[in-house]
Amino acid sequence: MDSVEKKTLFSARNLSFVVLFFAIIVSGYLSYLKVANVQAVCIQGSVFDCGTVLNSAYSVFLGVPIAWLGLGTNLLVVALLLLEDRIGILQEYGIVLTFAVVLFAFVFSIWLVYVQAVLIQAYCPWCLTHEALITVLFGLSVWRLWRWFNGMEANEELEVEPEAQLQAQ
Repeated sequence: MDSVEKKTLFSARNLSFVVLFFAIIVSGYLSYLKVANVQAVCIQGSVFDCGTVLNSAYSVFLGVPIAWLGLGTNLLVVALLLLEDRIGILQEYGIVLTFAVVLFAFVFSIWLVYVQAVLIQAYCPWCLTHEALITVLFGLSVWRLWRWFNGMEANEELEVEPEAQLQAQ
């Protein structure tokens, strides 16, 4: 592999920014609902009930709305990604730190899906969308961490090298 980093539009880092853009929109909307105390635009159906989910006892953690925690986590990950190549400690451990934050968000998202499915027995499409975006972000973070542990450039393009190039190395 070339020692020169091959940054492209389709790096795991750049794709993380795209996922986070949408996650911030969703968590921002959910945060707005809490601040403004308004009803969510929601799919009406047998298992979908945004009002029940968003106003349940599980929608607040230690007095802080879950939506605010999601928005804060998304903004924290954006900050880590932006500062990853600018601050010394983040240059060295930024990928690991970002992975740790995203891992926590992913595990918490799994818990929230469980809460909706088993404890509340109602789903919020906005919440499920955010949890799906966190899952994609987790996959990208795993990819970056795996490449970092293997001494590869974590921000290289997501591509599979042809077999001939692999044998030449």
